[in-house]
Amino acid sequence: MMSHSQFNHKRLKNDPEFESIMDFDNVELFNRDTLYYPHQRSWLSFIHEQRLEFQRVLAIVRYNQNVENDSIKTLDDEAYIAQMKIFEQCQLVRPEDRIDCNPDPPISKEICEKRGCCWNPIKEKYSNYTLRTTKALPPVDIPFCYFDPIDHVGYKIIENRSEETHTYVHLKRVHPSGFPGDIQNVKIDIYQLTDQMIRIKFSDLENPRFEVPVPKLKRTLIRRRENGQAVFHVNLALLIYSDQFIQMTTRLPSDFVYGLGEHREPFRKPTNWKRYTMFNRDQYPLPDMALYGSHPFYMTVEEYNDKRPASGVFLFNSNAMDIITQPQPAITFRTIGGILDFFLFFGPKAEDVVCQYHNLIGLPLMPPFWSLGFHLSRFGYRNMSNLLATFTRNRDVEIPMDVQWTDIDIMDSNNDFTYDEKNFKGLPDFINKVLHKNGMKFIPMFDPGISAGEAPNSYQPFDVGLQMNVFIKNSSDHVFYGKVWNRKSTVWPDFFHPNATLYWTRMLSQYHKTISFDGAWIDMNEPSNFLDGQNIGCPKNDFETPPYTPGMVDESLTLKRKTLCMTARHYNGQLHYNLHNLYGLQEAIVTNDALKNTLKKRPFIISRATAPGHGHWAYHWTGDIVSDWSSMNWSISSILNFNLFGIPMVGADICGFNGNTTEELCARWHQLGAFYTFARNHNTDDGIDQDPAALGPHVVQAAKNALRIRYAHLSYLYTLFYNVHKNGGTVLRPLFFEFSDDENAYKIDSQFMWGKSMMIAPALSPNQKKV
Repeated sequence: MMSHSQFNHKRLKNDPEFESIMDFDNVELFNRDTLYYPHQRSWLSFIHEQRLEFQRVLAIVRYNQNVENDSIKTLDDEAYIAQMKIFEQCQLVRPEDRIDCNPDPPISKEICEKRGCCWNPIKEKYSNYTLRTTKALPPVDIPFCYFDPIDHVGYKIIENRSEETHTYVHLKRVHPSGFPGDIQNVKIDIYQLTDQMIRIKFSDLENPRFEVPVPKLKRTLIRRRENGQAVFHVNLALLIYSDQFIQMTTRLPSDFVYGLGEHREPFRKPTNWKRYTMFNRDQYPLPDMALYGSHPFYMTVEEYNDKRPASGVFLFNSNAMDIITQPQPAITFRTIGGILDFFLFFGPKAEDVVCQYHNLIGLPLMPPFWSLGFHLSRFGYRNMSNLLATFTRNRDVEIPMDVQWTDIDIMDSNNDFTYDEKNFKGLPDFINKVLHKNGMKFIPMFDPGISAGEAPNSYQPFDVGLQMNVFIKNSSDHVFYGKVWNRKSTVWPDFFHPNATLYWTRMLSQYHKTISFDGAWIDMNEPSNFLDGQNIGCPKNDFETPPYTPGMVDESLTLKRKTLCMTARHYNGQLHYNLHNLYGLQEAIVTNDALKNTLKKRPFIISRATAPGHGHWAYHWTGDIVSDWSSMNWSISSILNFNLFGIPMVGADICGFNGNTTEELCARWHQLGAFYTFARNHNTDDGIDQDPAALGPHVVQAAKNALRIRYAHLSYLYTLFYNVHKNGGTVLRPLFFEFSDDENAYKIDSQFMWGKSMMIAPALSPNQKKV
C-alpha cells in the first residue's frame, strides 16, 4: 500500500470507468488530501473538498471491480475543477436534500442562524412541519433549518494516514454544533475486515465513551462484490458529535430500503421523511411507535442494470436513537450516546448481505425439532379446569399440537417461579402424565420483574437475589423499586452482573423440580414497568432529560416512561441510559445458559425484547398484536424483518392477541400462521376463547388443513434452520430474494418464501376467495 505522500496525481477527465463511479452532480473539487485505498477490487476514499475559505469532508465507501491491488488513481485539482458543478446556495438546495441542523426543539430562525445554518421554511408535498416551542419533537419532514453543504464546516481534517488494512483520520471541530458538550477531536478508524466487510468507527480522540458490550462480534470471509455503486456517502463537515447527541447522514444507493426494526411498517421502508425510533418499549404494535426491539440495520438493493446488487449497513450502538429516511434518498442517524461504529456489507446478493451480517453478530440458534410443531396458549385460563377443557377439545377434533403454554395467571400472586396450587391444582401431573407421556412439551412465562413485597424470608427469588447482590440499583446505590404485575413492588435482576447466571440458574432449576417445563417464555423485558421510573421518582439531570429525546413525539414519551430511570445502575456503575436496549438480550443470554444447565438439552426461549445478536441465544414473537385484518397483514412484514435481523424463529399470535377475533379472521390467520416459523395461537385474558375448537368447524378445518401441510414439510423446515444455524441467512424470505429480476417482487410483503422452494400466498382480506 502506498502512502498518501507517494500519490502521483493524474488527470482522469476522460476515463469512463472513473466517471461511472464518481458523483459529478454532488462533488465540487478535490485537493491533495484525496486518498484512494485499494484492497482486492475494493476502494475506500476520504475526500477533503475546498471552495475558497470553506472546507468540507466527504467520506465515500465504494467498490470498483477495475481497481487492482497495485494501482492508485488520483486527480489533478485544476483540471478536475473544470468538470465539477458549483453547489447551489441555501435557497437552491432541493427540499429532499436538506439535512436537519435544528432537530432538537425549540426550532427558530435565531437558533438556526446561530448554528451557521440555512433557514428557509417551506411547504411542499412532503411538508407538514410546524414551528414548536415545546419539548416534543416536531414531525419528521422537510427541515426549516438545514446545513449549507458547501459553506458549513463543522469538522475539518487534521490528519489522515493509512496502512494496508487500516486508515486513520483525525477531525477537529471548527464551528459549534449548538448542542452542549461538542467533542472537539474525533478520530475515524476504517478497517478492511474481509473482502466484503468494512468497519468505520467514529470515536472521541481524547476521552473514552461507552461502547456496546454485547454481542461479541464475529467475522467471516465472504465473496467480493462486482459493482462500483456508492453505498456509504457522508459529508463529514456536517457531522454533529457532542456528548449526548450525534448526528450523521449518508446518501442511499436507492430507495429500496429494508430493515430498521422493530416497527409496524411495510417491509420496504418509505423514504418520504420517516422516523424510526430505536428504544425498546412495552408498546403493542402501532404505526409510528417504537416497539419491543431495536435493530439499527438496513439493507438496500441498488439499481444497477439487471443485477440489482444489495448492500447492508449496521450501526453498532445501543443508545436510544432516531433513524430518519428522506427522499434524496438518504438516511440520518441520531443517537444520544456511545459512538458511531458502522459495519458495511457488500453482498452482492441480498441473501449474501444477510449471511454476512449474521456471521458478524452471531449465527442463529438451532431450535429443537419439537418447537416446529403447533403451540397452544392463552392469557386467562384462570384455572386447571379451563386449561384441561381447552386442551381436550382441540385434541378431540385432532388439531395437530406439540406444545402447551401458560401465562402469568398460573402463578401465585403473579410471582415468578411459583404456581397457584389452588386454582391450578394438578398442573404438575398434567405436565408429566399427559403432555410428556404423549411426547408433548410445556412452556411457562418468566418475567424479569421479581416481587419485592412478600414477607421476609418467604420468597426465595427476592431473598436470594438480595444476598447475591444481583438487583439493579438506583442512582443512590440502593435497590431500584418499581411495579409490574406483583402485588406491591418489583425489583429487576441485573443480568449484566457476574452473579446473574448463577442466580437465574438456581431459580429455574428449583422451579423445574416442581413444574417440569421444557422451554422459557421471557416477557416484559424491555424492561417494562407500570411506573415512569422508580417509586420515589427519578433524579433531574441530563440523563433523564437529554437535549434530544428520540421518539419524543409528545411530551409524555420521556425515556423513563413505562421503564426504569435512565440513571439506574447496573454492575460496575454502568447506566441504564446506555444498557436499556440490551437488557432483553442479556436476559436471553443468561436464560440460555440457565436452561442448558437445568435441562441439559438444546434451549428454546421466546423473548419479547430483542437487539442485534439476539437470535444467537433466543427467538421472538411480535407481542400484543391486535385481532384485526391489518395486523394480520403486517405480521408478514414483521417475520421477514426478523429473518433479516438474525431471528428466524418468529411469529405473531395467531388470530391476534388484543381484542376479539372473528371466525373468518381466525380461519384465515391459522392458514397464514401455520407457515410462521413459530406457530402459536395466543390471546388476552379479557378476550373470547380463540383456540381452533372453540370457534367451530370452519376454523377447525382451516387450521387442520394448513397445519397438516406444515407438518408434512417439517423436515424441510428443520433443514432450513440447520443451514442458517451453520451459515447465517433467512428461513422466511421475501420474494425478491429468489426472483431478483422481477421488479414487482421488491414491493411485495403479502407473500413470502420458505427457503428457495416453497411460496406462501395467504388470503389477507375479508370475503377473499382467491389470491
